[in-house]
Amino acid sequence: MTVEELSAVLLVSSAVLLAAVLAVRLSARTGLPSLLLYLGLGLLLGEDGLGIQFSDAELAQVLGYCALVLILAEGGLTTRWDTIRGVLAPAAVLSTVGTAVSTAVVGVGAHLLLGTSWPVSLLIGAVVSSTDAAAVFSVLRSLPLPRRLTGLLEAESGLNDAPVVIAVLALTEIAGGGTSPAWWAIAGEAVLQLAVGTAVGVGGGFAGSWLLRRSALPSSGLYPVAVLALTVGAYALADLLHGSGFLATYLCGLVLGNSRLPHRQATRGVAESAGWLAQIGLFVALGLLATPSRLPGVLLDALVVGLVLTVLGRPASVLVSLLPFRGARRVRRAELVFLSWAGLRGAVPVVLATVPAVAGVSGTERLFDVVLVLVVVFTLLQAPTLQPLARALRLAPAAATSDLDAEVSPLGTLSADVVRVRVGAGSLLHGVEVFELRLPVGANVTLVSRDGATFVPGPRTALRRGDEVLVVTSTAERAAVEERLQQVSRHGKLADWHHPRSGDHQ
Repeated sequence: MTVEELSAVLLVSSAVLLAAVLAVRLSARTGLPSLLLYLGLGLLLGEDGLGIQFSDAELAQVLGYCALVLILAEGGLTTRWDTIRGVLAPAAVLSTVGTAVSTAVVGVGAHLLLGTSWPVSLLIGAVVSSTDAAAVFSVLRSLPLPRRLTGLLEAESGLNDAPVVIAVLALTEIAGGGTSPAWWAIAGEAVLQLAVGTAVGVGGGFAGSWLLRRSALPSSGLYPVAVLALTVGAYALADLLHGSGFLATYLCGLVLGNSRLPHRQATRGVAESAGWLAQIGLFVALGLLATPSRLPGVLLDALVVGLVLTVLGRPASVLVSLLPFRGARRVRRAELVFLSWAGLRGAVPVVLATVPAVAGVSGTERLFDVVLVLVVVFTLLQAPTLQPLARALRLAPAAATSDLDAEVSPLGTLSADVVRVRVGAGSLLHGVEVFELRLPVGANVTLVSRDGATFVPGPRTALRRGDEVLVVTSTAERAAVEERLQQVSRHGKLADWHHPRSGDHQ
């Protein structure tokens, strides 16, 4: 590309990006993941549409990995720890054992019904076994589901990319004629990669959190840049150490997103923007890579694989993985049914379908087309039915959580912080007077913004829904201030009955 061509490229790119952004509104109305609309844009622009030529599978794979890193980073940074804390163990089992079960079931089905060799059949099973973080986050976060159920699906989609990538790379080597190692060697290598990825992700997240809390950067815009650099760096370091970079990215984002970082809400907003941009670029590129005229020829194979996966593979993986957890906090039958149907596929299987193509594995020439058609057809089938299914199974949403957003900004060398609080529609801070907050000594409510006007509140000023409240506190007391505000937001004026306190308060 020359400088003379740059303006035309930028104009087309801007138009595609704006069309993709506007398509989100259509996605919200229909209940379909926006990824299908982005994929459609790519197909429209491609060789059978407007004629843009793009056939470099290796470049698509590299771009796909880059996009997945940003998508997983955004998923970790925007996932609340209290949502997934109680379901992390079942999610980990579902993302590992469940993935293996799904791979085996689909592999057997592909071998018997499509006649492919065992290595290629298992490779097909591994490619399609991963639920997609982008699809899960975009669809499930808009559904009124119990927090535990949403948390389980979010954690699974964030964690299962790592074992699936390991399986696909190993099976690609075997299918390509490489030496077939013993099963215990493959299992040991997988455990080692997951352990390294976990250590790098968690360690990098805590180290980055410690560093950013003690760095008074001159601009609030630098904090999101630093956080994204940490999550991307976690992927690179883990991969260089022969660990799972995808797992490291998600865990690093999870730790950072739930740390008491300065400008936390702004950082999440930038991460969401990066995630959207990655999704748009990824699916437009995959649409460009596809050849629409070839897709009807693989429709039958895609339906066979998709039906085996949806009717047998996913339910079997859910049952095997979650039945041991039907104890004191048991997974109900209705939740098992919903989890079996809610395993949405998206970018990850399509990107992984390029791995054997790049490696030149015989018998996988049509795999990319099969997976692409499978993702489109079964996303169209599953995504719009999730909300009716949840109602039919009587999966009522959990009790409303406290609706409170708090963002922290450091005051440079003053050893003080400003905590900016938004009183949401569900927050019990509504009606609480300032003196009833009983904040730690040294913390003061300094400003309230209400209905476009700002004023300095007095002790008897009652807070209202929609208020923006500024609290100035010493850095040492910041954590206690945030905790106190969350307690009052959950329990209102009865917070002290739920959380008895000692010490001096205002």
